[in-house]
Amino acid sequence: MGDSLRRASTGAVACGHPATAEAALEILQAGGNAYDAAIAAMCTAVAAEPVFFSLAGGGFLVAQPADSKPLVYDFFVATPKTPARDPSTLDFAPIVADFGTATQEFHIGLGSTATPGAVRGLFAIHRDLASMPLTELVAPALHHARQGVTLREVDAYLFSVVGAILTARADSRAAYTNRDGKLLVAGESVVQRDFADSLETIAREGEALFYEGEIAEAICRACKEQGGLLTREDLADYRVIRRAPLACHYRGARILTNPPASTGGLLIAFKLSIMQALLRERQAFGSPAWVETIGRTMALTNRARAENPLREESESATAHFLSEELRARYVDVLDCHPESPRGTTHISVIDGDGNLAALSLSNGEGNGYVLPGTGIMLNNMLGEQDLNPEGFHLWTPGTRLASMMAPSVATLADGRLTALGSGGSNRIRTAIFQVLVNLIDQGMSLEQAVDAPRLHVEHGVANAEGALAETCRQVLASASEPFADSVTDWPRHNLFFGGVHAASRSAEGVMTAAGDPRRGGAVAVA
Repeated sequence: MGDSLRRASTGAVACGHPATAEAALEILQAGGNAYDAAIAAMCTAVAAEPVFFSLAGGGFLVAQPADSKPLVYDFFVATPKTPARDPSTLDFAPIVADFGTATQEFHIGLGSTATPGAVRGLFAIHRDLASMPLTELVAPALHHARQGVTLREVDAYLFSVVGAILTARADSRAAYTNRDGKLLVAGESVVQRDFADSLETIAREGEALFYEGEIAEAICRACKEQGGLLTREDLADYRVIRRAPLACHYRGARILTNPPASTGGLLIAFKLSIMQALLRERQAFGSPAWVETIGRTMALTNRARAENPLREESESATAHFLSEELRARYVDVLDCHPESPRGTTHISVIDGDGNLAALSLSNGEGNGYVLPGTGIMLNNMLGEQDLNPEGFHLWTPGTRLASMMAPSVATLADGRLTALGSGGSNRIRTAIFQVLVNLIDQGMSLEQAVDAPRLHVEHGVANAEGALAETCRQVLASASEPFADSVTDWPRHNLFFGGVHAASRSAEGVMTAAGDPRRGGAVAVA
């Protein structure tokens, strides 16, 4: 079961590791607000969750301050300004991540590295929303990086899933293997002193060190000499984009999520609009009727995405995808002609004043290259198939990559404020969608909504956890036009289905936090 705490307090945190939660809690107890705590957690995640995040990655913050308008901070990675004219010259190679029940291919090497946004995002959020000095906010991360973070069983499993990346080069092997040259296992510690020194210097000297100074020079030199694409211009010109969140409504709840150019939030909004139109009466969780409704909604959204490519950032493109006309077309498909047919971590924080922070972060899976002397592994976003649906090396130069990351905040009909988000590549959109439906339609507690078995339908396969797998088989066997061709059983919770970490505050001020057991979820309440 995921960790859960519930009591009147001054703040709540849910994230992927106890050290990350402790960092945020320390800052809340010191008088910091939700954004101070989120920054401390963000930096500590590098020390505690290195498989998922690095200062050379990127992410998104959906911020809903108590006293001002909500805002999205887009500090996700951007494509290099120089196109990949001859991909054969790039350091770009496939590896297989082994989840046990399924595998997924990723590409690594310097040729897979996009322009990082994490450090720019860190400073933008601090300037706009924080109340404490940055040097104080990074202190927990420095402690954990220098003292070491002991691997839990779930952390060791994550290491094994992406072991091919962590052992790809001598520098990464030095950081993530033991004296016998084997991957670190549960009970052993990850120590990142070089990263701590880099973070301490960046916090003291400023973001220019990363984008124009010595670190920028090291990144660009490595790319030039070893098959990457990033240049000094890519780094120096990178900027954080502030956007209005995408708003949708579902059965009296208002959900604010990540807008285009990213697609995850838009697809969640589309699913909710379909559910609202189709679900005319409450269906018991896990029942055949529930499985069929959820499964068809997922399959239908996949079809709508394929038939209406989300290539534009414009408001008109968003309005079209969420229009009554488009929704009605696909609702008719469900009613009359049934359908036949990655590494991210998240931090949710809410404070006693009602400030909400939903922060999703990713380094892809890392490209296997640790920048010498810095302890910073570069990202492999150009090697993520889900971020490059038209093929590798075909991206438009100098643009933001789209992402499935969908940090969200919700105001429920009963006045509860909830921040939530997930990792999990293309499972992000289905994980968040199901948690929201569990909260709103099923009346589950936050912990129940996060822990409940999940379904993910894609490419004709219904991936199902626990008892949902057998129910899926029954539904597919009896349907004249099933929503999937086959079922893949996942007997237990698995990180394949994402990791939804959520924090909530009731109208009476009672705090709740739930960490997803699929990704080592941890919580703290101050």
